[in-house]
Amino acid sequence: MTEVPDPAGHGAGRIGSFTVLYDAGCPICRTAHLWLDRRDQLVPLEFVPAASAEARHRFPTLDHAATLRDLTVIADTGSVYTGDGAWLACLWALADYRGLADRLAGPSMLPLARSFIAAASAVRRSTRDPGYGEACDDSCR
Repeated sequence: MTEVPDPAGHGAGRIGSFTVLYDAGCPICRTAHLWLDRRDQLVPLEFVPAASAEARHRFPTLDHAATLRDLTVIADTGSVYTGDGAWLACLWALADYRGLADRLAGPSMLPLARSFIAAASAVRRSTRDPGYGEACDDSCR
């Protein structure tokens, strides 16, 4: 099953915030960023362009080329979520969508969620701004 943050948040494992590494060269990702940012958040979301100088500085051990292929979310606890886990973590952070994230991560709904996320990723790759990539120097903001 895809890992979704533990809503109980026991002890030192409690998540206080997420950093979302999103593809700033992708119109879908930019729209998702704005949509997420405008929602009530139970867990604060901070958005940083994937593969930017800031992302490379803050998370030097990540594969930054991979962060341009798959949405990546890093919890302040150090947990890293990618792909469908990252999308579900973003929903889980929102006041009105936590229950939906939990349902989508369940065995009956996860295949549907994965199909939707895969379709969005395919569209993302075809609509990405040309010239934006691993060499992002923060002009991608």
